Amino acid sequence: MRAIWVIILIFIAACASKKEVVRIEPVKTDTTATDSVEYELIVFDTGFETWYLTNSHPSWYHSQEYYEMWNQRFVNAWNYEYNSSRYHNLLDAPINYDSNIDYGLEVNHKLFYYFQYVQHVLKIPLLSDAPHLSGY
Repeated sequence: MRAIWVIILIFIAACASKKEVVRIEPVKTDTTATDSVEYELIVFDTGFETWYLTNSHPSWYHSQEYYEMWNQRFVNAWNYEYNSSRYHNLLDAPINYDSNIDYGLEVNHKLFYYFQYVQHVLKIPLLSDAPHLSGY
């Protein structure tokens, strides 16, 4: 009887609709004093936050331009792999990252480390010349 329940649960999990993996969205703030928009990175992988807190350097370790440059390359590689169907079952959705938008240092830092997580923990190769994390 237990085996039947396990099979049913596996079937339900396999039939679940695909969800976003990562999303960058504006955060609603009081804009009466300023005319700026803040962004927040939402990662749907439950293992990422713990890994991020234990493996990332402080956001000031590199410049925002450094993170933006690598993020643009990672996003291009991610979307290429997503569209090529090679990792389509692992990459649930394309990532919409606009290099003309200033997402800020914190969002770019976290996105950079999400790509590190994808490459080193999930073992999905995106860029062969990506920065190497110590310990991996």
